[in-house]
Amino acid sequence: MRLPAPDWTAQDQTGREEGGRLAWTVPLALGMIGGILLALGSGWGALGALLGVGLAAFDRRLSLVAAALLGAGLGWGSASLQGRAGDPLAPWVGALVTLEGEWDGQFLTLSEPRARVALAPRPLEGPGRLTVSGRLIRPEGRRTPGGFDQAAWLRSQGGLLVPTPGTVLVRAAVRSHTPERGLRGWFRRGVTAGLPAREAALMQAVELGERGDIGRETFAEGFSVRDAFARAGLAHLMALSGQNVALLTGAVIVVLGLLGARPAVRYGLPALLLPVYLVCLVGLSPSITRAVLMGFAGLLALVIGRGKPDPLGTVALAASACLLLFPLWLLDVGFQLSFLAVLGLLLSPRAAARLPERWPGWLRLALSATVLAELATLPVIAHHFGQLPLVGLPANLLAAPIMAALVPLGALAGVLGPAGGIVNWLVGPLAAALLWVAQTFGSLPVLSWGQLAAGGFVAYSVAALAGTLWLLGRVRGRAALLTALACAALCWLPGTLRPARELAFLDVGQGDATLLRVPGLTMLVDGGGSVGSDYDVGKGAVLPALRALGVRDLDVVVATHADTDHIEGLPSVLRALPVGEVWVGQLKQAGEDPVLDALIAAARERGVPVREVRRGDQVSAAGVKVTVLWPQGRFWSTEDNDNSVALRVEAGEFRAALLGDLADPAEALIGAGDLTLLKAAHHGSRYSTGETLLRQTTPRDVLISVGRNTYGHPTQAVLDRIAAAGARVWRTDHTGTVRWPLP
Repeated sequence: MRLPAPDWTAQDQTGREEGGRLAWTVPLALGMIGGILLALGSGWGALGALLGVGLAAFDRRLSLVAAALLGAGLGWGSASLQGRAGDPLAPWVGALVTLEGEWDGQFLTLSEPRARVALAPRPLEGPGRLTVSGRLIRPEGRRTPGGFDQAAWLRSQGGLLVPTPGTVLVRAAVRSHTPERGLRGWFRRGVTAGLPAREAALMQAVELGERGDIGRETFAEGFSVRDAFARAGLAHLMALSGQNVALLTGAVIVVLGLLGARPAVRYGLPALLLPVYLVCLVGLSPSITRAVLMGFAGLLALVIGRGKPDPLGTVALAASACLLLFPLWLLDVGFQLSFLAVLGLLLSPRAAARLPERWPGWLRLALSATVLAELATLPVIAHHFGQLPLVGLPANLLAAPIMAALVPLGALAGVLGPAGGIVNWLVGPLAAALLWVAQTFGSLPVLSWGQLAAGGFVAYSVAALAGTLWLLGRVRGRAALLTALACAALCWLPGTLRPARELAFLDVGQGDATLLRVPGLTMLVDGGGSVGSDYDVGKGAVLPALRALGVRDLDVVVATHADTDHIEGLPSVLRALPVGEVWVGQLKQAGEDPVLDALIAAARERGVPVREVRRGDQVSAAGVKVTVLWPQGRFWSTEDNDNSVALRVEAGEFRAALLGDLADPAEALIGAGDLTLLKAAHHGSRYSTGETLLRQTTPRDVLISVGRNTYGHPTQAVLDRIAAAGARVWRTDHTGTVRWPLP
């Protein structure tokens, strides 16, 4: 069977209305994107606005130019209005407060004052009425390369109709909780009725978009269910999107058709149910709002007899509606992935028509849709997550038929409420099968990727344009391939010709993590940790930073000493990246130190040798030498801090010393010599960075790795000593990650 090619002269997939003319919503959306970016102070905004005006002018219709200019004005105005919206909780920042509101699993919504608050750690209680106590703080921006920009994400979650969450309640302690009632509570009870914990968590993610419970579930191999879905290229299955809308509306249309309903009812009833589904059940999020708007427009067109609407025009209309109400969704990763995936899917019929005709039509469409959706979202996934799934195609082909049955059956169970167990005897095996697919494919290797610079996005855009023009028959395949290869070469050459040479002091809060990168040697010294918390700093901060910096393996991992804030994050690093060897200063008996035991266990699990280093041990590459200064042949004391591994890094005239938590007087005995840069020991504790050390080393700069703490680090005495020595101070709690170039 040969798939028919789209009709490019009528309502087609290039955003052109009947007669081959551009849909007015396309320049409107481009103008709105440009206006929002201009309001945010980005120079890319002018490019977006000019692109919208240029497309409109190319079509030779003043109405389209007006649409582009109108979009720019609306985008600028909407973003400006949201930017001026104040935070009603600002007067209480820093105070201990007790708040009561509606908890939806992500934000606590207060009625008076009208505000939304994020909670950390996220409560284990499900949605409902919640009373919590804690301290209000301002959210932090991005502190490490590839790290999570909490402040920007929270700003993007507000809009003209929804308060912007402006603060975070930390160490949130739950005082009371009343389970969710109403339609949503009824639906949730049905979705989870009679299911095991893991399957119930999966169904809440699939049907309601709530991923809090699934994020806490793990497989026997030790990695989380959520990570497995991401590594298998199946993360979109847990994000409500067009797939959910298509499956649910399709099921309703089929049932109404079997009941003999007229077209007006068959398409009109699902159209009326979609807003109810959005507002009353799943809530507003970028991907599901886009899908509901597009689904509503498509069903409405069928009801009034207009036929299938222009796909690209409908996508642009949905984007404009979303951005008018939620302008900062433009910066939300979910919004970007959702619209990019749909734009890729619009070309799937063209791609399917180029595959061998002997293949079944459904297979050609499935392959084309999956590949194009992955290619369209590739730069965003690589940039934000630092890795690309290699098995997304087979994993999605296996998962698609499971989802086709799982979503409608799960929705039916939700409608039945507590009686949902009647249906869930079918849902349970399907959910288990989907989990098996994620577990199997999620355990396979992924491709690491660094953060994309502006040039990378431009190169990808040029390559994508060449591929699109080839699919549309506007350029030859050879020209498109050569263009893509040239873009890839331009991205690959700079890093190859000028490889990184730097020390990066990662901001991991109250802890240490230092990365040395030169050709032939990549060394990580400590991996941070979070005392008294279940937050995995290695997984949440160190690994994203390493991936963003393009680090695919580590030659040496150094555990300076067995303190939680230095090495708790290292096991996650060892399990995620190839490591040559681990250096420690003092091996202990099993059971003597649980944090060190976890590190040694992770090293043995991955077959990584563990080496107890002593003064004089060294490694060198590309003109850089790293020498162990401490400990000596014997232990200085029984204290872990006194046995910290101290290192000197030499590169030409540059000298740096990394001292772990070494205390005075031991730090004065290591013989560090003259230094360009001193990394202060023990986060600026008064027991370290003594006058003798500063007089011996005469550093020009002193770096202090420190975060929010109750110890008083760095102490004023240390800051005074450094100032008296004439050195500049760099603090990770002030500047975030500090990247120091090496000669």
